[in-house]
Amino acid sequence: MPQAPAPSTGSQAPSSFAALARLLRYARGYRRQIIAATTCSIINKLFDIAPEILIGIAIDVVVNQDTSFVASLGFETAQQQIIALGTLTFFIWAGESLFEYLFQILWRNLAQRLQADLRQDAYEHAQRLDMSFFEQRSSGQLVATMNDDVNQLERFLDGGANAMIQVVVTILAVGAVFFAISPLVACLAFTPIPVIIWGTFFFQRKAGPLYADVREKVGDLSSRLSNNLGGIATIKSFTAEQREAERLRTSSEAYVEANRKAIRVSSAFIPVIRMAILAGFLATFTVGGMMALEGSLNVGAYGVLVFLTQRLLWPLTGLATVIDLFERAMASTRRILDLLEEPVQVRDDGKQPLTAPVRGDVAFERLSFQYHNSSAGIQDISLKVPAGHTLALVGATGSGKSTLIKLLMRFYDPAKGRITIDGTPIDTVSMQSLRQAIGLVSQDVYLFEGSIRENIAYGRPDASDADIVAAARTAEAWEFIEQLPDGLDTLVGERGVRLSGGQRQRLSLARALLKDPAILILDEATSAVDNETEAAIQRSLRHIRHNRTVIVIAHRLSTIVDADTIAVIDGGKVAETGDHSSLLAEDGLYAAQWRVQTGHADQPQPA
Repeated sequence: MPQAPAPSTGSQAPSSFAALARLLRYARGYRRQIIAATTCSIINKLFDIAPEILIGIAIDVVVNQDTSFVASLGFETAQQQIIALGTLTFFIWAGESLFEYLFQILWRNLAQRLQADLRQDAYEHAQRLDMSFFEQRSSGQLVATMNDDVNQLERFLDGGANAMIQVVVTILAVGAVFFAISPLVACLAFTPIPVIIWGTFFFQRKAGPLYADVREKVGDLSSRLSNNLGGIATIKSFTAEQREAERLRTSSEAYVEANRKAIRVSSAFIPVIRMAILAGFLATFTVGGMMALEGSLNVGAYGVLVFLTQRLLWPLTGLATVIDLFERAMASTRRILDLLEEPVQVRDDGKQPLTAPVRGDVAFERLSFQYHNSSAGIQDISLKVPAGHTLALVGATGSGKSTLIKLLMRFYDPAKGRITIDGTPIDTVSMQSLRQAIGLVSQDVYLFEGSIRENIAYGRPDASDADIVAAARTAEAWEFIEQLPDGLDTLVGERGVRLSGGQRQRLSLARALLKDPAILILDEATSAVDNETEAAIQRSLRHIRHNRTVIVIAHRLSTIVDADTIAVIDGGKVAETGDHSSLLAEDGLYAAQWRVQTGHADQPQPA
C-alpha cells in the first residue's frame, strides 16, 4: 500500500509558496474576485492608517495654528482647520468601514465558492480514478482531504489572506510617510523589520513540516473513526470496545502531540517579535523626541511618527497567527491538489458508444494482467461467450475469476490481450456506454442510505414505480417489500443495515435488472445468502438469462449446473472448459470439487 508522502525535513518555505502558486493556478478562474478583494483590502488599510496622520496634523494645528500645514491649504483660522480635519476624519472612517464591509464580503464569498469547487472537483476527479487507487488508499484519508483540508483552506481565505495583504500595505504605506518626514527616524523605526521577517521565515521553515504532520495525523484519525464506525457490529461481537477505544485514543494522542509541537514553535514567535517591536518603538520615541525638542522636527510630525510606529509594528505581532493559518492552509492545499493531480491510468478515451442494440457477445482474447506489488493476476486467458449464453467461472479464491470481471468493467486495463463486446474492443468505446451495457451483482452488496425505491432505481432514476415493482418481482424481492410497513418507501439505513443479507442481495439483483443490461454479471452473488435466497435467485436467473449474456462467478457448483459453458480458473489460467456433464466426465478439477460439495469426496474415481 503506497504511503502518504512524508513531511519534508528541509526548508518548508519554498514548498509552502509553491503550494500557494499551485493554488493560484487552480484559482485562475477567480482572478476578478481575487483582484477585487485584494483592492478592497488595500484601500481599507490605507484608510485605516490615515487617522494617525490626522492626529499628528491636529497637534500641528493646535501648536502652530496660523503657520500649520493645514493653514497652508487655505484654512486661515485654527477653528476652520479643526472643522476641516473633523470632516475629513468622518469621510475616512466611513470609507474604512465601507471597504471593510466589501473585503469581508468578497473574501468570505470567495472562500465559500473556492472551497465548494475544490471539494466538488476533488470528488469528481476521485470518481475517475482507477479502482487500484481506492484499493490502496484509506477512505478516511480521502474524506479528511475533501472535508477537513478544504475547510482549513477556507479558514485561511476567510481572514488570513486579508491579514497578509494588509501587513504588506502597512509596511509600504507607513514606510513612505516615515521617509517623507524623517529618513533618520525611519531607518531607526524600520530596524526591527528585518528581524521580524527573518523570524517569520525561520518560523515558517520550522512549522511547515510540523503542520504537514498534523494534516497526516488528521487523516489517520479520520480513517480510524471511519473504519470503527463501519465495523461497529464486529467490534461489539468480539467485545473489542475497550481495545478499539484505546487504539482511537492512540491516534487521537498522536494528533494532539503533532499539534503540540506545532503550537510550541508558533507560540515562541510572538515574544521574540514583541521585543523587536519594542526596540523600534523606543528608537522612534526617544530619537524623534530629542529632534522635536531641538526644533529639527515638527511637533505634529513627531506625533505622526509615534502613532505610526505603533501602527507599523504592533500588527506584526499578529503575523504569527497569520503564518500559522497560512502553513495549515498550505499543508492542506498540497494534499488537495495532490489528489486533483493523481493520474488516471485507465483513461476514457473512447469517443463512440457501443453500437446499439448491444447483443452481448463477449470475448476475452489472450488476456494477461498482474496486480501491482503482487503475484496475483491472470495469464494468457481466452474465453468466448456468445450473446445470450451463460458462462460460469469457478476456481479457488485468488485464482483470477474476479480479475476477469474487473477487466471487463474496465476497472483495470490488461497488460496484454483485449476484450471485445460484439466484436468491438472495449477500450475504444466510452466507459459510460460500456458500463451501461453491464449489470453487476456482487457478493458485497452496497445499498445507499435512502429508500428501497431509490436503491432499486439507482441505475434508472427516472424509472416508474411499475418498472421498479416489475424488477423487484423478477428478483423475487417484491414479496418481502410489500410486507414492510412503508413498502418501497422503507428506509434501508446506511449500507442497508436495516435489511437482512438475503433481502439486500435481492434488492441488488433488482437494481441490476431494472437497468436491463445486455450483460449481467453475478460475482458470487449467492455465496453468502441462505438457501431460500439462493433458490429465489436461481429461479430469477432462469427467467432473466434468456436473450441476455450472463457471467457467473460461483463457489457453489450446484448454482451453475445449467450454464452453457463452465471455465475452471486455476493459478490465473484456464484449466478446464466445458458444460457440467463434460467436465464431470473429464474427471479433473471441476469433478473433484463437485464430489467435495456433494459429499462424495471419498467416492472412487472412474478407471
